[in-house]
Order: sequence, then structure tokens, then C-alpha cells
Amino acid sequence: MRLEEGDKHRIERIPVSTVIEDITARKTFNSRGEETLEVDVITLAGFGRASAPAGASKGKAEVISYPQGTVDRAIEKVADLVAPELIGRNADEQEEIDLLLHEIDGTANFRNLGGNAAYAVSLGTADAAAVSYGMPLFEYLAGYFANEIPHPLGNIIGGGKHAYGKTPDIQEFLVLPLNTNSFYEAAKANVSVHRKVGSLLEKADKSFTKGRGDEGAWAPNIKNEEALEIMLKACEVVSEESGVDCRVGLDIAASSLWRSKEKCYVYARDGVKRDSEEQIDFISGLLERYNLAYIEDPFHEQDFKSFAQLTKMTEKCLICGDDLFVTNRERLGHGIRIGAANTVIIKTNQVGTLTDAWKTTQLAHKAGYTTIMSHRSGETPDMHIAHLSIALHCPIIKTGVIGGTRISKINELIRTEEMLGGRAKMATVRL
Repeated sequence: MRLEEGDKHRIERIPVSTVIEDITARKTFNSRGEETLEVDVITLAGFGRASAPAGASKGKAEVISYPQGTVDRAIEKVADLVAPELIGRNADEQEEIDLLLHEIDGTANFRNLGGNAAYAVSLGTADAAAVSYGMPLFEYLAGYFANEIPHPLGNIIGGGKHAYGKTPDIQEFLVLPLNTNSFYEAAKANVSVHRKVGSLLEKADKSFTKGRGDEGAWAPNIKNEEALEIMLKACEVVSEESGVDCRVGLDIAASSLWRSKEKCYVYARDGVKRDSEEQIDFISGLLERYNLAYIEDPFHEQDFKSFAQLTKMTEKCLICGDDLFVTNRERLGHGIRIGAANTVIIKTNQVGTLTDAWKTTQLAHKAGYTTIMSHRSGETPDMHIAHLSIALHCPIIKTGVIGGTRISKINELIRTEEMLGGRAKMATVRL
């Protein structure tokens, strides 16, 4: 069953057997060398595989990654509880299978099966069904007319929990390429910004060793606004050279800076503490001075009020919730009601299943929110989120700039753009 409302995008399919014959799980490693879970789903006519990524700065409202905190327990659960229930069912019954995963688990946060186990089974099932039908995953899920390619949002300078040493407090300094008709050109512009920032950092920081953090972003020994100045300069140079409008963005990851006992944000690298009102003033000042196109998690994950206040103050900038929403419909619904943010990160393993993530994107789109399909800092080589960004109609994909686990998604979108040919078009990003 395709995750699509109504029948307007349905196409006739040649009957094939999507009956699930076997499901197996194993331990593999993510980009940080941490153990993770990979699941194979075998049907009579196809084969699917999906592995679970991991975040470094996780929202407290995310589903539980693994039962009792171990990958081994998740593998046991897949073998003992999930496989016996799913073998013999049809892999193209996506919503029914995802509902069954919830029923098997029996909790609100997947603490029995583990959210990563549910994620890998859910996505592996969709992958197996798509392969069975001989279709790319995005087309299987969304139909022939799914043809909008997202803009790549890339991490250039890393700090916070994504880097080590005396790096900036802000977790990610990002680039968002706009006004381009080609995903390849957008991705190329991001690479050019990454390269230009590297050369500027060599001049600004004599101790710079070209070290990089979790997502391939530079990890320099500089302060927050020094990093912003370098980002702005690099974006201006590349914009002029390429004709692509490269804009600066930030992921503050403010929950990691918030000290609840002191009721303030601690910027240790800059030696500054800010209460909630001072944080609003600080962020709004950055938005204005650096013409930011995007800012993610500028306040801690329970501060819906400050998100709403900043959103009302701001024009022509994407105010995004990641830890705030954790791809959760209930949290997003609350944000929509009070006007908190105008953009939401979609990370399927935050919520467990493909159907859950789809329903969250549907709610976001109905409310006029921009949706961003996103990787995690501890990634795998899986290319699925490239397809999900198209299938779920996300105009932006956040998937890094360099590094094998990031490039795998970027290159898949380049291939997809080529495959779609004249049907392909870049999605519209509304600022």
C-alpha cells in the first residue's frame, strides 16, 4: 500500500508476490563506529535492507532507540517477536505492518522493541516491496508524479556535541543553496562553500589542523561569531562565482546549552550565559546581521513559547524544530496551535515507523510548515532518506556535504535527477 492520500497518483501494477519469506537482523557499525542494527526483509519477488542511524544530541521525547539500551536485545526482539508475525504477510501493506509493529511493542515510545528496530523493519519492508515491483522507493511510495528534488542543507562548521576540543558552542553552521534548477549544481555549491571555508579557517586559526567532526564539517578552534563571519564570506564568494544563492543557516542545538537549574543557556566557548529573553535577543540579532535563511532549535526542547515569539518576530527565515518536535505528531500539533516554528525536521527513527513519519509530514504540510528530511550524526551508508525526501515531498534534505555516509545520499539524488530527466524539478523553498 502506497503512503498516499486518495487515488490520484495510483498506477496499475503487474501483480507480483510481495509475501514476506524471511526477516533477519544483524549488528553493523555507523559512521562513528558505534554498533547499530541492520534488517533484511526477503519477499518472494524481492529483497530489502535498512539500517538505523543514531543521533548525538537526541530529543528527550524521541522513541527509545534500543530495548534495555542494547543492539543485541533489539536483534533478539526482531527474531522472536517481529519475524514470526510478519512472515507470510505482504510487504506492500505498509500501514498495516507499521501498525502491527506498534501492537507488538505495546508502548508509546517503542521501549520494548526499540525504535531503531521498528525503523529498520519498517523501512526494510518498504524497500523490499519497491524492489519486488521493480520500482525506485520514492516512486513506489508516492507515485509516478513524485518528481520534486529537495535542496541540500549542508553542515560546514561543527561544534557542540558534533565535534571535540575548543570548537564553537553552536552545533552546526550550515549552507542552504537556493535559486538553482539543478540538484547537482546545488550540491556542487555546498562542496565549494565547504572548501572555501576550509581555506579561510587556515588563515583565521593558525592551529587549524583540518580536523572534522561527526558529519564531515570542519572543527576549528574559533568562537561562534568568528565562524559566522567566515561562513558569510564563503557563501558570498561562492554565490558570486556559481550564480547559486548560498545562504547561511544554524543549528543551535540549544537543549545541549540549556542549564535548567540556572535557567540559562551556557555558551562555554564564548564565556557567556543568557536567560530566555537574552537568548531571543541574541538569536534575532544573528538572524539580522548574517541574513540567515535557516535556524534550528534556537531554544531548548520544552520552550514552545520562545519558538513562537521568535517566529512572530521573523520574516523570510525558516525557524525549525528538531528536538522540539522529534517527528512527533502530538508535539507538532501543539506547536502549530501556538505558532511555534514554521519548519520541522523529519527523522523517521525518532518516531519509529515510516507511517508515523509520513503522518507527521502530512500534518506539517497542511499547516503550511516546511519539512526537512534529515540524516543523523551517526549515519549509515543507506540511501533511503534521499528517496524519502522526494516521496514525502520535503523541499529540503539535511544530509551533510562530504564523507561517504553523506555522499551516498547526495549521489543518489544526482542519479534520481538524471533518471527523472525532464520530469525532474527542484522543490520550492518558501522564505
